[in-house]
Amino acid sequence: MDPLPLAQALVRCPSVTPADAGALAVLGAALDALGFAVTRLRFGEAPDGPVDNLFATIGSGAPHFAFAGHTDVVPEGGGWSVDPYAGRVENGLLVGRGAADMKGAIAAMVSAAAAHVARKRAGTLSFIITGDEEGPATYGTDRLLDWMAAQGQRPDYCLVGEPTSVQRLGDMMKIGRRGSLNAWITINGAQGHVAYPQRADNPVRRLIPLLAALQGRVLDEGSACFSPSNLEVVDLEVGNPATNMIPAQAKARLNIRFNDLHRGEELAGWIRATVAAHAPSADVTIRISGESFLTEPGAFSTRIADAVEAETGLRPEASTSGGTSDARFIRRLCPVVEFGLPGQSMHKVDEQASVADIRTLARIYDRLLGSIFAA
Repeated sequence: MDPLPLAQALVRCPSVTPADAGALAVLGAALDALGFAVTRLRFGEAPDGPVDNLFATIGSGAPHFAFAGHTDVVPEGGGWSVDPYAGRVENGLLVGRGAADMKGAIAAMVSAAAAHVARKRAGTLSFIITGDEEGPATYGTDRLLDWMAAQGQRPDYCLVGEPTSVQRLGDMMKIGRRGSLNAWITINGAQGHVAYPQRADNPVRRLIPLLAALQGRVLDEGSACFSPSNLEVVDLEVGNPATNMIPAQAKARLNIRFNDLHRGEELAGWIRATVAAHAPSADVTIRISGESFLTEPGAFSTRIADAVEAETGLRPEASTSGGTSDARFIRRLCPVVEFGLPGQSMHKVDEQASVADIRTLARIYDRLLGSIFAA
């Protein structure tokens, strides 16, 4: 099965989070035609939902292997040279929002699944697909995994098709990710005239040393498989239009990407204690998006690397770099590795994927299935 027509059909669905825009119907129809039992699941309510998800499975017994991914995309923005949802091929490139991240990979998965079904192998093959990976992820893969557990569906291995390759298809796979923590800090003061500071309470005076203290700590120097953790202040807000007025409130937002030397709650406790030392009455809200995780190099990652090398001639680097992905949820069920298309253009104007790469990726996934189900 050529994955290109399905990749084009998926790109033609403007599925900007949390809108589905028909993407899961397109995917579900392709899987249904192969004999998969397809279940559509909608979870949640406003403001983060509802979110459409899909679980599909074929076969029974061990081994149970799952492909995972997302059909939602980020907004297209302006400045495209083509319609971002036309699914056009230009000079051997599929150009469109989601071509690289990650509708091209999902089409490659379905192509590999078609070959798998035709070979009538024993075991279970599943698809875990969400419409909310690019957004809050509240009602996406995390809830879908809870539903799977209740149904007794527990894969032995899972591959997520995120665009992990850097320069060339096959040069990198992800065996783990750093954790992510977001913090919102609000310091309240008392508004007043700048000429009479004794009659006011300037919250900026407390916010600046607080942020200096937070940024002044070296969290670590990295670990065996992870780069150093880093804290970044990503937003400051005072909202004061006047030059002669002390503001009543000052806000900051920060993010920490942390490795396996830390846990989210430990870092949250440190932030709260530091805030309390500088601004005892400040409001602090912390959200831990995911803990760091690592799938130890072993038989599963070796099978993926072997399949990649056989089709591309490259041995992928096993990396934990980059941002978060839904693998942070899946790792609680089974070993999970991410491998997909080159990601140079993801989230950019004129996002694109090489048609040749999409087809090669399908062959890699097919070869991987052969290794898993022959074991």
